[in-house]
Amino acid sequence: MIFSTLGRYFLARYIVTVGWFLFGIVAIIYLIDFSEVAGNVTAEAGQNIGDALIITALRLPYILQQTVPFIALFAGMVALIALNRRHELVVTRAAGISVWQFMLPFVFGSFLLGLAAVFALNPLASWSQTKALGLQAMAGGNTDTIPWLRQITDGQDTIIGGRGIAENGSELIGAVVIYFNDQGRIEKRQDAKTATLSDGWWTLHDVTETRLGELSTHSAEVRVKTNLDEEFVQQHLVQPDLVSIYDLKDRISDARQFGVSTKALETQYNYLLSLPLLLVAMTLIAATVCLKFSRFAQSPIVILGGILSGFLLYVTSVLVKAFGSSGVLSPLLAAWIPVIVAAALGLTILLHQEDG
Repeated sequence: MIFSTLGRYFLARYIVTVGWFLFGIVAIIYLIDFSEVAGNVTAEAGQNIGDALIITALRLPYILQQTVPFIALFAGMVALIALNRRHELVVTRAAGISVWQFMLPFVFGSFLLGLAAVFALNPLASWSQTKALGLQAMAGGNTDTIPWLRQITDGQDTIIGGRGIAENGSELIGAVVIYFNDQGRIEKRQDAKTATLSDGWWTLHDVTETRLGELSTHSAEVRVKTNLDEEFVQQHLVQPDLVSIYDLKDRISDARQFGVSTKALETQYNYLLSLPLLLVAMTLIAATVCLKFSRFAQSPIVILGGILSGFLLYVTSVLVKAFGSSGVLSPLLAAWIPVIVAAALGLTILLHQEDG
């Protein structure tokens, strides 16, 4: 059915609908996010509206991937409603083609959308969001808080942090290094524009050093010895949803070697693997409320029920994913249980509607 003339037609209608939704959502996200980013751009940091446009464009893939399940839901509903209103589904049923046959192109289309989101959009979003966070940190804008790192090297106790990260965690933007003496009191503080980790050293650039009771001094470059490994730093600084699907297995392996919890990384990995089937479940939910023929228009209550069901599924998957990341649930169960339950529910409702 998928590769028959009718199947290709239904698949084409679904792809076109997805394309229009992608275009509309991208435009809306860009306009809304640009207004937020433009408010954080400051002339003092040497940035202007052009930089705001670039940062917004870089943030776009990361935000867009959060909306993919809803795109699958709404595209499935709109495509099925349009076919129903033009009586094409009625003619299809009259020709003896069951709902399970003519739904295959839509299921296949949503599965392809999920694969594109996982293997194309996700790596792009990981790269572009990291770049955007670096540009925002350089401008002194609002970025996600990163954890402080503590190190004791050659008897020197220091902590290091920053406003943002770049280069997958090996570079800190707006870095701060605080030194402690033997009594555990703050000895001095160094503020740097950037700090780069390589070969057992943090290299600080454009550094302002402050000591208690003394005037601040400025240096072009300062090196701070460290025993922190680059991969270890990346495990602590880079958020799991900023790691590409192609790098997640290596990150999980590295985290295990360092004795770092892998729950969040494993949950993210399994979530990405389950995303194509999550979109299939969204399409089945759309079918449960859009296949019944209506002469004039679908009932708004029925359509609203489908939207609420899809929204509930998405919220549930996000909550369970958080439980998996925190270790409350197994990462495998946290990623796959909502998908399996939603798909089973959609299939059950369709069986009841079509076959009694």
